[in-house]
Amino acid sequence: MPVQPTIRVQKDDFDALAESKSLTEGRQDVGAVVTFTGLCRDEAGTLSALELEHYPGMAEAELSRIATEAVARWPLTGLSVIHRYGKIKPGENIVLVVASSAHRRAAFEAADFLMDFLKTRAPFWKKEHPVSGRASVWVEAKAADDTDAARWKNT
Repeated sequence: MPVQPTIRVQKDDFDALAESKSLTEGRQDVGAVVTFTGLCRDEAGTLSALELEHYPGMAEAELSRIATEAVARWPLTGLSVIHRYGKIKPGENIVLVVASSAHRRAAFEAADFLMDFLKTRAPFWKKEHPVSGRASVWVEAKAADDTDAARWKNT
């Protein structure tokens, strides 16, 4: 039976340990769990908050498409993706990817794949709120993110 990924877009924080446990509790077929937690940086003390906006419904649908592709590519036993929105302060959680599998390589690659495509395809927009009180600015997409995602086309 194919894995049904868990996808959540939420304002509230998440508990990475609890999310990992939800993929392993009571199971004996899981040999690896890989988690990635993206945190808000302070940008060398210049950032007071990062504001994330999303397109409701569309964001969840795109995360589901990316997760479904990962499940089709790797033999996963579980997959969860949580992405927050709203104002997030430095040090706080932004995104969580948890991939479980019988073997480590599949879990590592699926988590890496998810993050590469989440950065390039998911409809989220970031606005930086500087400590200085200057006007907030939208964060531009990075070419490096597209380069990272492009490597999966050949694998």
